[in-house]
Amino acid sequence: MLPVPARLTGGPWAFFLDVDGTLLDIADAPDLVHVDAPLLNLLDSIKRVSGGAVALVSGRSIDDLDRLFQPLKLSAAGLHGAERRDAQGRLHLRPADARLQRVREALQAWAVARPGTLVEDKGGAVALHYRLAPGEEVAARELVERVAAGLGGDYVVQEGKLVTEVRPAGVSKATAIRQFMTEQPFTGLRPVFVGDDVTDEDGFMAVRDLHGLAVVVGARRQTHATHCLADVRAVQAWLGDWLTRVVNGEMQ
Repeated sequence: MLPVPARLTGGPWAFFLDVDGTLLDIADAPDLVHVDAPLLNLLDSIKRVSGGAVALVSGRSIDDLDRLFQPLKLSAAGLHGAERRDAQGRLHLRPADARLQRVREALQAWAVARPGTLVEDKGGAVALHYRLAPGEEVAARELVERVAAGLGGDYVVQEGKLVTEVRPAGVSKATAIRQFMTEQPFTGLRPVFVGDDVTDEDGFMAVRDLHGLAVVVGARRQTHATHCLADVRAVQAWLGDWLTRVVNGEMQ
């Protein structure tokens, strides 16, 4: 069992935060989650006192993150690192790929005949959810593997919690975090990355390489994280504790 992370001391810290399962409880469908005012205020305050050194690092698209967290706009990496917005607001995007339309059509045709499955079109990636139809896991994974293979080496399959998707190859949450860490206001800081899924493992390895703190949410048998928080509420409380101590002048 991994230890619970102690109060954040030292630093100064750069915060990299996954969204679903980390800042927000996972819902039955991606569009059913809601960001409440206390979480918005917490993130806005962390952004302010950290000098802007906080970024969302998610499988969602940046457009979707902006919709969820409006009016707050943070630095962000979307689609598991395939797109990124730096602290100056510059977007780093991959060109649109018309071949993904065939993937969308194949997955949607399959899902229509299987109640409880859902296709999430992320623009530069396509995900197949089977949270409400767990018995379809094997068939869903086989289908996504097959359609991804038809795209050659430009795309890979990304597994997650009751979801499998086709996403661009050559990028990851780790590459996004490493790129942020070369830019202001992140450079020179100590990174902390909090995530909950197998999609976050490369990010955990990256922050460990950078002498940072890797925190997994929920119990997992195998992980590259060094510490564990129980759930979304524990994550928010842990971040809130750091913020309170900074605001009260207890940390330099």
